[in-house]
Order: sequence, then structure tokens, then C-alpha cells
Amino acid sequence: MKLKAFLLPVTVLFFSISLVAQTTVSSLNGISAMDPEKSIITNTETSKNHKTLLAAMRAADLEEILSYAGPFTVFAPSDSAFDKLSNKTVDELLDPINKRELQALMTYHIIAGNFSASKILKAMCRGGGKASFTTVQGDELIATMDGVDIVLTDSFGNSAKITIADANQCNGVIHQIDSVIQPDAF
Repeated sequence: MKLKAFLLPVTVLFFSISLVAQTTVSSLNGISAMDPEKSIITNTETSKNHKTLLAAMRAADLEEILSYAGPFTVFAPSDSAFDKLSNKTVDELLDPINKRELQALMTYHIIAGNFSASKILKAMCRGGGKASFTTVQGDELIATMDGVDIVLTDSFGNSAKITIADANQCNGVIHQIDSVIQPDAF
């Protein structure tokens, strides 16, 4: 009974924080034009904030998968997140010679299933403040809270904050993040 009495206020707190922490999709340009009846790829094509992500998805041959299959949750680095990498790094990634590394990087940002911010928060509540999600690449991302923000951290210590949550797609959901999470091999 004490556990239930503790979990209810914590759950309410997490949901309240999520409403404040992550900017909702409808309030921002670029990602606000996303149509929940269209696929992840189709909506990424129309986004003003994800041109580099789209080029990377195409170069990694993920376009067909993210057009039709699903559901997937994509933690989508914005163009400004890619700008934090050196221009040389981005250019090298997009070079066909580095296709395998690019595929590893891109699948590091995708998990199977449709995980809205509220589902991530529920999993964190059940996990005592953190939740683990396995990427399509096979590694784990750990979701935790930092103040009012959901932060994703990998086993190498790389992290990214969700800045825009819950851009619903017909084959999943996109959460914009502020950094490119890089697998160790990258």
C-alpha cells in the first residue's frame, strides 16, 4: 500500500513535468507540419529542422524501412545537433565508403515500437526513475530525468535531451533530440 501511495504522486509529477519539459510538436516550426497520417521518412522530408537527418537516413538505406515498416520510435537529431559535429565528420558519414558506420549511427537513434513521451515516463516510473530501451542497432539507451527534461544516455556516456516530443507518424513517433548519440565504434 505504501508503494502505491508513493507511485501515484511520482507518476503525476512525471506527467506534469513532461507537459512542461518537452516542447510539444504543435508549437514549433519545422516539425509542426508533420502529418500523423504520413510515414517517418515522408514527414522528415518536409521538416525544416532535419535536412541532415534525412540525408543520413537515405545514405544509410533506411528510407524504405522508415517509409513502410513499424512502428518505430526515432530519436531525431536536429540539424543544429548535427552542426555540433565537425563538417568533416558529417561529410565523411555521408560518403558511401562509410555506409556501415552511418547505418550503425542511424540505427543507434531508433527503437522498435511506438514510445510516446508519456510511455517513456511510465517506464521510468516503473524503473525507479530510469528506463532502458534497446536500439535497433542492439545497444541500450537509458532514459532518466534531468530537472524537467528526459535525457537519453548510452553505455559510453553519450547523452541527448529530448527537446520536442511526440511527433506522431503513421509508422511510429519522432522525438527531436539536441545531440547526435554516437556509438563507440563511430
